[in-house]
Amino acid sequence: MSMVRSRVFAKGTAAGSPSTSTDAKLDRALARLVTMRGGPPGVVAIVQRGSKRIVFGHGVAERSPQRSIALGDQWRIASVAKAFSGAVVVTLVGRRRLRLDDTIGERLPELPKAWHKVTLAQALQHTSGLPEYSSSPGAGEQIETHSLAPVQPSTLISWVADQELRFAPGSKYQYSNTDNIVAALFAEKATGLSYERALHALVLDPLGLRGTSLPAGYRMPLPYVHGYSGKNDHSEVINPTLVWASGGIVSTPLDLTRFIRWYAPRARGPFRPGESDPAGPGANDAGLAIFRYRTPCGTVYGHTGNFFGYTAFIAATRNGRRSVTIQASTQLSKGTGDPRAFQALRRAFLLGVCSAMS
Repeated sequence: MSMVRSRVFAKGTAAGSPSTSTDAKLDRALARLVTMRGGPPGVVAIVQRGSKRIVFGHGVAERSPQRSIALGDQWRIASVAKAFSGAVVVTLVGRRRLRLDDTIGERLPELPKAWHKVTLAQALQHTSGLPEYSSSPGAGEQIETHSLAPVQPSTLISWVADQELRFAPGSKYQYSNTDNIVAALFAEKATGLSYERALHALVLDPLGLRGTSLPAGYRMPLPYVHGYSGKNDHSEVINPTLVWASGGIVSTPLDLTRFIRWYAPRARGPFRPGESDPAGPGANDAGLAIFRYRTPCGTVYGHTGNFFGYTAFIAATRNGRRSVTIQASTQLSKGTGDPRAFQALRRAFLLGVCSAMS
């Protein structure tokens, strides 16, 4: 087996110069991204084709004092964490500890009765109709008045426990953070472990993802890339337990690359039209805790995410041999951040896929 070598430069690419024209286009797009209005102070991309890895790094990990980005630096990965909760559940399904057609009523009868017909598969695919806790008054008040305080999963559920389903389960797609909170509760019930312990036992430890964790406090593990909104450092402005299994994980670009190359071959369907948040490249289709991105350069499977100060994208081919990971240190999505910067980042997502396929 050939050895993969990589390191991040303050500018340009690692492991030598770009080896394809698409590599060069990606590098230029990332360089432009960190200099444009509303762009992130720092961005890293890892493209891997088989055993060959190319690392692109631009900008800084911290504005003051300025510090270059290193591959061991940790980032908040936002909703990419949903792929991890999906991996936990898919593993448990493979071991026959859970079934995709298990319902909330069967496994989690303590949750609201109105939700009992929702299946595990529907929660994973965002077709459950579960009400969105993150847009509830309770979540808004928590962010406004106690943003650094830890929150229990039961509290997240309590903010919408009196609400009916938004639509009949399975009848439509609607992205919801509540879905992955419930999926993690399924995992806890099946294993008898906390979700964090199940995550380590079933995914992080077997894959050797030592730079990945689910913190219970608002402090970022050292060293880390600071996330910004304009001039403000938003790295530690909110306790990630507010998003828990739906977005609370921190990780490194190398860990994310290893994870998606393992998880993409395990991607479960059926797939139906539905965008991740932010939208990934090409046409987006939702599977079970993973998205299919059909692009002009080929089809990949992965996830995106955005959170205070951070945006992330991971994807790999069906066989896991070709992959791309991109992390940026500001929050960019359809409704958050500078629209032109978001479009530039989404173009970089596409160029990353094309680079992986070249």
